[in-house]
Amino acid sequence: MKAIVCIEPGRLELAERPGPGAPPSGWVRLAVSHVGICGTDYHIYEGKHPFLQYPRIMGHEISARVLEAPAGCGLAAGDAVVVNPYISCGTCVACRKGKPNCCVAIRVLGVHTDGAFCEEIAMPVENLYPADGLGAEAAATVEFLAIGAHAVRRAAISAGARALVIGAGPIGLGTALFSRIAGHAVTLLDTSDERLAAARATLGFDDGIVAKGDVAAAVSAVTGGEGFDVVFDATGYAGSMQAAFAFVAHGGSLVLVSVVKDDITFSDPEFHKREMTLVASRNATRPDFEHVMASIRAGLVPVGALLTHRTTLAGAVDDLPRWATEKQGLIKAVIAIGG
Repeated sequence: MKAIVCIEPGRLELAERPGPGAPPSGWVRLAVSHVGICGTDYHIYEGKHPFLQYPRIMGHEISARVLEAPAGCGLAAGDAVVVNPYISCGTCVACRKGKPNCCVAIRVLGVHTDGAFCEEIAMPVENLYPADGLGAEAAATVEFLAIGAHAVRRAAISAGARALVIGAGPIGLGTALFSRIAGHAVTLLDTSDERLAAARATLGFDDGIVAKGDVAAAVSAVTGGEGFDVVFDATGYAGSMQAAFAFVAHGGSLVLVSVVKDDITFSDPEFHKREMTLVASRNATRPDFEHVMASIRAGLVPVGALLTHRTTLAGAVDDLPRWATEKQGLIKAVIAIGG
């Protein structure tokens, strides 16, 4: 099969690779239809991912069609599916608690094992969700949107709350969309006037703060000095994550959607006087995927506005490196591979 292989940082090749072959018991062989390009993929190409071995086939935002499935599994050849790319062990302490998203031995497609920048993959049947009523492109957005949906669910904040989402990239926008769906009054904060303007024009997020100058004063001004009931940081930047503590209202919550290698420090007196809740959010689970799919079907997610760039498997060899630096107008790029 054809596959895009990241041979080493800065080097992509369209190559022939063996297909998955006959799937093991309980697994399904899939023809990849579309796959989104994630920030993780750009980081792998740039050599910025800390836990990756090269060469690697990237790609984990996947829509696909069933080629071969076990009898009685509820799926048949030709069925369209959304792929949950987090392969869990099923037996560790996290899996036993119903949290396979933070499995001790988790393997994420395109990171710990080869992914879907290729024509065929195989996945456990429990990682596949029927994509009924979704177009193939829309189905490829479900995984990245589920990251934000999971973060909002982890926050457990009721409707009517004031929410601040820091970072207006794809994950931040997905978080903002599902915060709005949960009934929150959402404000975006970003360093880029362009990204805030795009979020206003295409997604209807009229409230935005440009992260320049005294940001804490700007947050205080728009909240009457109270801060936000919930703050989501989706920047992947330690400095932003640390600054976010000051934006949280007394009795509020801070949800760290992104992850960094750095240590995060904060003032314990400030943390305690607010009686803040600090929440980590990692990956997503089936309820999050299902919530995203239902929201797309209900017209609550403007998928067409999120998908700004398109390419093919052959074209991505040149397009992905270019989009790693040319970010103007880019929200989400998708690779069309099959039908």
